[in-house]
Amino acid sequence: MTINDALHRLLLDNLTTATLLLNSQLCLEYMNPAAEMLLAVSGQRSHGQFISELFTESPEALSSLRQAVEQAHPFNKREAVLTSVTGQTLTVDYAVTPLFSMGETLLLLEVHPRDRLLRITKEEAQLSKQETTKLLVRGLAHEIKNPLGGIRGAAQLLSRELPNEELKDYTNVIIEEADRLRNLVDRMLGSNKLPSLSMTNVHEVLERVANLIEAESQGSITLVRDYDPSIPDLLIDREQMIQAVLNIVRNAMQAIAGQKHDMGLGRISLRTRTLRQFTIGHTRHRLVVKVEIIDNGPGIPPELQETIFYPMVSGRADGTGLGLAITQNIISQHQGLIECESYPGHTVFSIFLPLEQGAPTP
Repeated sequence: MTINDALHRLLLDNLTTATLLLNSQLCLEYMNPAAEMLLAVSGQRSHGQFISELFTESPEALSSLRQAVEQAHPFNKREAVLTSVTGQTLTVDYAVTPLFSMGETLLLLEVHPRDRLLRITKEEAQLSKQETTKLLVRGLAHEIKNPLGGIRGAAQLLSRELPNEELKDYTNVIIEEADRLRNLVDRMLGSNKLPSLSMTNVHEVLERVANLIEAESQGSITLVRDYDPSIPDLLIDREQMIQAVLNIVRNAMQAIAGQKHDMGLGRISLRTRTLRQFTIGHTRHRLVVKVEIIDNGPGIPPELQETIFYPMVSGRADGTGLGLAITQNIISQHQGLIECESYPGHTVFSIFLPLEQGAPTP
């Protein structure tokens, strides 16, 4: 391989656009890592396979590819629906460009997933909402804590002037309730303490959470571990990350406990994977760790799904609605992202953490 060939391969391997090269028989000659991630297949193992073994679309699309080979005619297609070998449905735009090499017509496919663009737009909106919520909560907390301090101080002064000890029960109630409200506001604000970062194995965090939940559930819930042991250590705050994951898992446990299961015990799965070329906010990361918390509970009501990360929003009558808000704040402090997808019987919270925070990449 020449220096130019190595440079061309390096450029293709680091493109975020999924790129495939087919020969005149529509068999795979090359796919870059972005295409491997999109189609969930290995380029090396898939070499030489017919295009339909990688993904399926429609007989008309296959005819268009054959026509592009025969007539050397490029074309574009918008909002095509592909089905990968794993059964996942993808909505994409793709461009087909015929190339001539050594007397043969090759096809270059550039695939742009629309689902990913929509997800990035959703992430940006979520981050914007989070910042707006932070400003609102901080302003509200300031307005609440000032009069609370005055009420508490006045109750203490009044308590000293009361001639009867029994009357102090009333001032004690005022002081205790003022303290309770102040603590609630402090929890809404979250910790001002910066993360204490150290190299930590993400599975150590998950195992700590799993042990706590197993002790709390006393065997009433099945915990499933699905870990990728090749994930290197991350630069994270171990205690904060335990709290973030524990808030999600504990919510799942409480949701499962509130329903009857006709098909065995409730189940919570902890899964870890790595993703390549993943965008968080405005930053594209070469590698990220994805932690999924999956449960088979009743799901989150549709009317709450857009606001579950807001403070004081809860699906339980006795809930404070602060757990997920705190979790989102912790993940944001680690330059990460948290997402949720839920329907009855299946809820997934996905945490994405950049691997470039200091951990060596595999």
